[in-house]
Amino acid sequence: MSHQQETIVQPDNPDRRAIIRAAGGAAIGGFAAALTANTTASAQETPAAIRDPGLLSARLQGIQHFGLTVQNMTRAYEFYTEVLGGTEVFRHGDFQGDAVQNTLLADQEILAKQQGVNPRTIGVPDLRDGAQRLDVRFIQFDNVVIELLQYRDADQPMGGSKSFAEPLEHMSPAFPRMMHICFYVRDDVDFNQFIADLEAESARRGMTQVRANRIIRVSTEEERKAAPLSANTNKVTVAPSDGWELIYCKGPEGEQLEFVKALGPVKKRFADGLQAHLAVAGAK
Repeated sequence: MSHQQETIVQPDNPDRRAIIRAAGGAAIGGFAAALTANTTASAQETPAAIRDPGLLSARLQGIQHFGLTVQNMTRAYEFYTEVLGGTEVFRHGDFQGDAVQNTLLADQEILAKQQGVNPRTIGVPDLRDGAQRLDVRFIQFDNVVIELLQYRDADQPMGGSKSFAEPLEHMSPAFPRMMHICFYVRDDVDFNQFIADLEAESARRGMTQVRANRIIRVSTEEERKAAPLSANTNKVTVAPSDGWELIYCKGPEGEQLEFVKALGPVKKRFADGLQAHLAVAGAK
């Protein structure tokens, strides 16, 4: 596999985080993540089975990163580092060759053959012969890494704005297989103001795709913009999600983002869930 490598480590620059530093680490958002006392009890009752080294769970040590395929690498990189304050770990690019094609795309090539179509028509690049290339950049947040990936034509520069495949037209979170990245906001942050600042800073950089939903009904972009600041945050008061605050927002690539706070009862449920998981993991 032929490739070239460039490694860059971003310095810790407090100035670039002045507006949006409140976004802590990336985490998967979702109400189902709150573990109950029954789950804790069940986990504590089966340490012998958990210690079985043959179990898949005994061989894991958590989530390392989430990947996001982007159309414009420069734009996405700017958003996740300069706007949200992540730090680049390293970048690697110009991936091509038979091994990388087989590793990443074998299932899609089989699907194209079954359908009797050219793999390119279903978004499969030709990394095997080098007509397309793959570049990646890893961005570190407090507790997880986001990997930005760009598939580009070989004649396009690394970090450019042109991807090999066109972006998905519909980005509704209701589509099966659609994922989102969730950022955990500090407890002491004014959540409504955070989103207003996020939209303003993104717009200043020309990232007009960064738009947050409101909790009131709007039918036009003008109405969304005119909504009061208090309409930014959805505060959940019903157990077991009581204390959960959330905002859904599109990122610069059209990707689905979520920003959350976990306060009060739901914060304790997550903390209990983590302790239950650590107890089980310690018994492996």
